[in-house]
Amino acid sequence: MSEAGGGRGSGSPVPQRAPWSLVAATAALCLVSATSVGTAVAAPMSREEKQKLGNQVLEMFDHAYGNYMEHAYPADELMPLTCRGRVRGQEPSRGDVDDALGKFSLTLIDSLDTLVVLNKTKEFEEAVRKVLRDVNLDNDVVVSVFETNIRVLGGLLGGHSLAIMLKEKGEYMQWYNDELLQMAKQLGYKLLPAFNTTSGLPYPRINLKFGIRKPEARTGTETDTCTACAGTLILEFAALSRFTGATIFEEYARKALDFLWEKRQRSSNLVGVTINIHTGDWVRKDSGVGAGIDSYYEYLLKAYVLLGDDSFLERFNTHYDAIMRYISQPPLLLDVHIHKPMLNARTWMDALLAFFPGLQVLKGDIRPAIETHEMLYQVIKKHNFLPEAFTTDFRVHWAQHPLRPEFAESTYFLYKATGDPYYLEVGKTLIENLNKYARVPCGFAAMKDVRTGSHEDRMDSFFLAEMFKYLYLLFADKEDIIFDIEDYIFTTEAHLLPLWLSTTNQSISKKNTTSEYTELDDSNFDWTCPNTQILFPNDPLYAQSIREPLKNVVDKSCPRGISRVREESFRSGAKPPLRARDFMATNPEHLEILKKMGVSLIHLKDGRVQLVQHAIQAASSIDAEDGLRFMQEMIELSSQQQKEQQLPPRAVQIVSHPFFGRVVLTAGPAQFGLDLSKHKETRGFVASSKPYNGCSELINPEAVMGKIALIQRGQCMFAEKARNIQNAGAIGGIVIDDNEGSSSDTAPLFQMAGDGKDTDDIKIPMLFLFSKEGSIILDAIREYEEVEVLLSDKAKDRDPEMENEEQPSSENDSQNQSAEQIISISQAVDLVDQESPEESSLNSHPESLSPADSDDAASLSPSEQTSNPTEDHETTSLDGECTDLDNQLQEQSETEEDSNPNVSWGKKVKPIDSILADWNEDIEAFEMMEKDEL
Repeated sequence: MSEAGGGRGSGSPVPQRAPWSLVAATAALCLVSATSVGTAVAAPMSREEKQKLGNQVLEMFDHAYGNYMEHAYPADELMPLTCRGRVRGQEPSRGDVDDALGKFSLTLIDSLDTLVVLNKTKEFEEAVRKVLRDVNLDNDVVVSVFETNIRVLGGLLGGHSLAIMLKEKGEYMQWYNDELLQMAKQLGYKLLPAFNTTSGLPYPRINLKFGIRKPEARTGTETDTCTACAGTLILEFAALSRFTGATIFEEYARKALDFLWEKRQRSSNLVGVTINIHTGDWVRKDSGVGAGIDSYYEYLLKAYVLLGDDSFLERFNTHYDAIMRYISQPPLLLDVHIHKPMLNARTWMDALLAFFPGLQVLKGDIRPAIETHEMLYQVIKKHNFLPEAFTTDFRVHWAQHPLRPEFAESTYFLYKATGDPYYLEVGKTLIENLNKYARVPCGFAAMKDVRTGSHEDRMDSFFLAEMFKYLYLLFADKEDIIFDIEDYIFTTEAHLLPLWLSTTNQSISKKNTTSEYTELDDSNFDWTCPNTQILFPNDPLYAQSIREPLKNVVDKSCPRGISRVREESFRSGAKPPLRARDFMATNPEHLEILKKMGVSLIHLKDGRVQLVQHAIQAASSIDAEDGLRFMQEMIELSSQQQKEQQLPPRAVQIVSHPFFGRVVLTAGPAQFGLDLSKHKETRGFVASSKPYNGCSELINPEAVMGKIALIQRGQCMFAEKARNIQNAGAIGGIVIDDNEGSSSDTAPLFQMAGDGKDTDDIKIPMLFLFSKEGSIILDAIREYEEVEVLLSDKAKDRDPEMENEEQPSSENDSQNQSAEQIISISQAVDLVDQESPEESSLNSHPESLSPADSDDAASLSPSEQTSNPTEDHETTSLDGECTDLDNQLQEQSETEEDSNPNVSWGKKVKPIDSILADWNEDIEAFEMMEKDEL
């Protein structure tokens, strides 16, 4: 999601700009000439090693692209575990994620310009012919306007850009006559009906065949869209207008950007995450640089570089000043409330913000780019990949990782800017982790849980469009690429658009509408490149000196999301806020502090104590913030005992030929039997028990003796099954769900409970798999007869010696499926009453509030852990003590027994009109919806 450089092709003149502006023609200096200014700290990487790593990237791309073409094409995406294509409507719905699929061979189109960057010109020519021959853009399917624009329209335009470049060189594509451009124009017209709103903001979805609002379109009733969805159109739409001369596309995209700019919060200059496309009201008022907003900022800066319109740069700089003033808390980037930007809106970050250091390089602000990138790298070194979301104390919030390329992107641009070999080593680590943990026989599989190493049957098109492009460019020298990359700008999907478009078909009037809204601070532009003397002082240890304090930030330090207001009050001598773990219900001083924070303590008839917080009753805004934090900590403290009773997920890893540990299934644990987290893993061949339900004495004990028995769920208790297979000599058991078609894709993790009796007699490990995951093992038995698995608390490293003996596998070898991502219980705990934004309540026994009596802490039942998909939840105390990440695997599980909840929530007591009160905007920052479209 960043810029490749700024050289201008075709001898085009440079548009006139203000003297402080970042000039497109010299933008390359920011990324290239700085290499000669900064002195490398790490040992230089030899040309031979760089070539070796570049060749490794090529082989990895061939593995991914080749398997897509062999097993999935013409489907949109490859399912790498089951070796087949993902076709919309033929697989279980994944919700919004599927909106990118339009039955238009998405992965092939998204990969077109990657083929040229990787010097695969023959494959590119063949791919273009396939697109022209096979792809249909008139399908009756509802797709995301945003995803279709950046992936399909951007892919077609990127392919066209490099096709005409190759044709001009005279060797390839001599037959090409703008066919991809004509397809892009056809698609552009299909997307235009989405802009039929009073605001000019597009609908989030459109039917490719029927458009909007028609009964057969099945869309057009939406009212909200994300800021990035409406603000990430200008590059592709303007390029389409400049290529074809049809100005309507650029006009529509500019109108959407203009509207978003007008609707920014004027005092903070921030924008929210989602907006009403008809009224322009902000629906979600939290603001950050991650999911929902990210590429809006990116496209403002890049629109200036590509189109030469000063207003886009001025808008970006205004937003950037607000980002660095409120959101940036180095090395963290934390969401804030647009109306109260000194208040953090949440205590976790999402993986999409990893693009931001790369954008900062284009902006020229190198120091915070290095800091944030290093923090992210430390998280990656901890988990092998960047979790979809992680907390301010670096605990996993969302554990999946769909092979996102944003961190690789920022790594590439930081290397281009600094020339520091350290970033080559970072790239090498990314390559090693992809091959070691994500590579499967049919491609590369997304990680379902970075903590266990389990896979998801998913390989998104952006993996081929972006990841391999950035990794190859990281290790390539200029002579390794057949064209000058500095003549192009990268879109957010890493598609290449030529910079000479800035002087082509300029029929759009460029009215500067920025200055009438805001007075710009000239000091904000001191960091505008190519000011390399400021960016890179003559200190060879400059980059290293920035990174060094962050080396142990994940393991040994604990950055906390304390607002700047509170931080300043600490310096002025004010007492730190009352912590939940220190609170005593019998301490008068503590009760007085609660009152000051707007927290009331009510003794209930059943002996419990109810805490209710009214922000409007707090003595000050700082006290209200402390009250919210106190309530959050109290909720976590009350649920701690229940969390400790929850068992983390386990792993079933197929280690025999031809899998060799590549297939990892997330398994549900049992509350009885051998604890795999405390004992050595169990390894053995599998065998089906008879009877298959395992509810009586086995009639084939010789078959399961010394093996791991497979048994079916149902007809008796889990503990009874375990005893029967244990008596037959089994060394472990895997229970497979009897609900045919059940899948971890659509169900939460299942935790097997005991039978209410003493289960100490059960000594073997027991794990649970859903039907779809269990069928992977059963299919492997039918195919290979002897199948060996490893039962453990987490996936183990593969055996390289065994892999070296691996023979080419058939399609059936990779018939494997991942298990569902495990959601942390703490994600599902409501901070405040969902019906009453102005108050939150908590019931606890008085003794549970004392640290000395923590064993009596209240617990949450599974029913209370269920999250409303339209709500936002916190996962950790803002000021919580540092804890080892490995001790934080607290999972949401389903059991066959009910727990007795001691936590309850207050009821709505205020009329809806009170929601409009100013204090409610503070509260909303802590109850934003977890609706980020990651």
